[in-house]
Amino acid sequence: MSGPAHNSIAVPTASPMIDPFGRSISYLRVSVTDRCDLRCFYCMSEDMTFLPKSDLLTLEELDRLCSTFIAKGVRKLRLTGGEPLVRRNVMSLVQSLSRHIESGALDELTLTTNGSQLERFASELKTHGVQRINVSLDTLNAEKFRAITRWGDLDKVLRGIEAARNAGLKVKINAVALKNMNEDEIPSLMEWAHGKDMDLTLIEVMPMGDIGEGRIDQYLPLSLLRSRLAARYTLTDLPDNTGGPARYVRVSETGGRLGFITPMTHNFCESCNRVRITCTGTLHTCLGHEDSSDLRKPLRASSEDTLLAAAIDRAIGLKPKGHDFIIDRRHNRPSVSRHMSVTGG
Repeated sequence: MSGPAHNSIAVPTASPMIDPFGRSISYLRVSVTDRCDLRCFYCMSEDMTFLPKSDLLTLEELDRLCSTFIAKGVRKLRLTGGEPLVRRNVMSLVQSLSRHIESGALDELTLTTNGSQLERFASELKTHGVQRINVSLDTLNAEKFRAITRWGDLDKVLRGIEAARNAGLKVKINAVALKNMNEDEIPSLMEWAHGKDMDLTLIEVMPMGDIGEGRIDQYLPLSLLRSRLAARYTLTDLPDNTGGPARYVRVSETGGRLGFITPMTHNFCESCNRVRITCTGTLHTCLGHEDSSDLRKPLRASSEDTLLAAAIDRAIGLKPKGHDFIIDRRHNRPSVSRHMSVTGG
């Protein structure tokens, strides 16, 4: 399969994306595949049924879709999955999108990965203009890692992280806080990350998609975890605001940054500047809502971008003020039916 064509450079249009609450949309997260080579138990079931490959947008279509958003004011683009680096020929998409970095139309091209393929792709990512990446890693214990991911190889991920750092990529570690699984390990994980000049961001379990079991027993409030850390470390709130959900502190004892993403205990939506596109071309303006807008149809209806741009504007006009995440303790079911792997983690 050939990669995306190197289309023209995105030129900002006269219709920037402003939602009903005055927030300017400048950050796009795009899932390039719902497939993953791990099966983290809080994210998906072990016997996961993935979408037929025919349902996915082609790499060329993903390139055109991203480029249209960049022309409408997106300055930061993150590729996600599933695991984005398992998508066949995905580096051709990264290479093509890098033209927007070179032109100045895009400030940052980045991705979130589980690290399993980084040893292979780190240098190429750097070559194509990626400066930093997020790596999902919940534990440094090989046995726990295999339990969480169901069959993952921790050493392979750690080698990938080192390959990324050696290639000159800035790495941030994302860890989901899991009750009775890794909660006691957070201090050592933080000290390890900070010792390698990597930020660590902690994330609460999100009730998305049926994973074959409930999330009540997995959920650990970060407010509780922060209070435990504050008894051991000096945490100073930082004003850093990327428009994203993380709230940061500086840890005096390590010198590093620690982030908290709290979809369950704190609605962080007041400054939300992002939207998400699934690998099938569905636009979600809020992670915690069932809202959706089909962009695949207008994308394929015309080689011109007029219909596509109009569909984007309609969707942005419906962006809600905030999300509605709850853990349904009565029925033990997810707040949002779609899986994070489809939406883009």
